[in-house]
Amino acid sequence: MGNNGSTGASRRPSGSSSSSSRKKSGGGVSRRALLIGGGAVAAGGTAAVLARDTVKRLWWRVPGVEKPRKPGELDYPGATWVAASEANWRRADRPDDFPVDRVIIHVTQGSFASAVKVFQDPSHQAATHYIVGQDGRVVQMIRELDVAYQAGNRSYNERAVGIEHEGFVDRPKDLTAEMYAASARLTASICARHGIPVDREHIIGHVEVPGTDHTDPGPHWDWDRYMELVRRAATAPATASPSPSPSAKT
Repeated sequence: MGNNGSTGASRRPSGSSSSSSRKKSGGGVSRRALLIGGGAVAAGGTAAVLARDTVKRLWWRVPGVEKPRKPGELDYPGATWVAASEANWRRADRPDDFPVDRVIIHVTQGSFASAVKVFQDPSHQAATHYIVGQDGRVVQMIRELDVAYQAGNRSYNERAVGIEHEGFVDRPKDLTAEMYAASARLTASICARHGIPVDREHIIGHVEVPGTDHTDPGPHWDWDRYMELVRRAATAPATASPSPSPSAKT
């Protein structure tokens, strides 16, 4: 592409044979022809790949067609799958349609079981991708490629993965060591998958979302402790995938 090759035939030295010239130039096919022809094939191949990728991303948006999903498929191997009501999230194809660049930390204001139950209720109209229990169990209720109705801000919903934590914002004892550690591993995994920087600009509390009227994770959430745990998890040597958490229903 853009190469200006030349066969040099017009400058062939006196006495050199045409057969010798053909051997040097590939049997009569000029280097320029090869370059131009090869460039055309490469360009055509690139265009075909781009077209195929575009179709792959867009075909499922045709009315009546859905992107293939595997029931119960997890993004985080340490979680247990329990599906949220489809009324509480929107089907998407992140990060192809929306870049994922935030993790939003929530506190449930209730028990683990009640959070799971309410996210399965279509009238609730809200849910997060994950819930972390005080004992460190993790349940995934929405795929990371889909948009959870979690933050009260459409732009943040489209760009964030949300994590609920079992407990109440005014009870520091609810924020257990097991919960912090499990959540930090989960957040580090999300950041690695989506290329999210491990910092407070990109890992935020629900209270920090513009326009929200929520206060979670509350004044007792230890951000310094949590971010240090996330950083450790993010830089820890690769090990076997964490085992799935205990059943979300227990």
